Parts: sequence; structure tokens; C-alpha cells
Amino acid sequence: MRGVSDMAVRKAIASGRISVEADGTIDPAKADAEWERQTDPAKQRGVHAQALGTRTAAGTARAAATKPVPKAAIDAVNATLGDAGRDTTSGAGGEVSFLRARMANEVLKAQTARVRLEKMKGELINRARATNSVFDLARRERDAWLNWPPRVAANMAAELGVEAHALEQVLDRYLRAHLADMAEVKIDLR
Repeated sequence: MRGVSDMAVRKAIASGRISVEADGTIDPAKADAEWERQTDPAKQRGVHAQALGTRTAAGTARAAATKPVPKAAIDAVNATLGDAGRDTTSGAGGEVSFLRARMANEVLKAQTARVRLEKMKGELINRARATNSVFDLARRERDAWLNWPPRVAANMAAELGVEAHALEQVLDRYLRAHLADMAEVKIDLR
């Protein structure tokens, strides 16, 4: 009736996708409905699968009629589809259809592949490494500025005709105040 082998029917019975009557027989109408409801459309073959492919709207409606999915799974699907710019409205009653979950999975695979490609191209960098590099650069800059007053104070004092030690102290005090103000700047690498 469905165009599948007897082995496929045995596997469906063993996995619980279709049920048998108390006397061991199979009710064709009931088994057909269970097969439709509990079988992954992507794994269907033959004439029936081709007909199923042409009825995608009906397939989505059937999938929406399945048992509810946990809210965490719904939120994950909606977040993934939302990141990809897709419509995040879920099915009726807060349920997610198999097709929407599959679409979310494919979007997630594409996003992961894009990130891997950008990393291989050298367009992405390690956040910890970047943070450490910025910190090291800022520390070197600070140290260079803190060593500046003792190096130039004597020459500046000679040009201005003032005491070198006093000029160094004033330069150091103002420079430290300026560096303290600059230290308030926070760099966010998220």
C-alpha cells in the first residue's frame, strides 16, 4: 500500500512508529496514519515520497499536529531562525514542526560553516589573544609615558630656567593624573 518493503514495516513496528493490534495484525488505515505522523519525510523513498514532496503545505500541517516540543527547543529554533533573518513565529499552540526544526538545523550548520571558513581565511581572531595584545600594548604605552618625565625634565628645566627636580615632579603628577583618566576607557571585544 505504501510501496515499502516488509523489512521497513518490521523496523517501524520494532521502533514503535506503527503499532500492531492485540491479535498481531496491522490495521492498514491506522498504520498508514501513524507512518505519516511519525516518519521523517526526508527519509521517505519511492512514489509516496514524491507525492509527499508535492504536498509540503499539508505536511507542515500534519507535523504541527504532533506532540508538543519543550519550550527550550522552541526557543532555540526561534533564536536560530531569528539570527538568520527568518520568521520566528512558531506553529499553533507553541509547537515547532519538524520542517521548522530541520530548517533551524540547516541554518545553524550554514552559520557554523561560515565561521569556520572565516577562521580559515584569517578573518576571525581569538578573543583571548586579542584581549591580551591590547592589554600588553596599553601597558607598554603607559610605561613609556611614565619614563618620559625623568628623561626630558632636565632639558626642559634648562630651557625654562627652573629647577629640574621640581619640573620633573610637576610633569610626573600631571602625567599620572592624565593616565588615570585614560585608564577609565574600557575596550569591549565582544
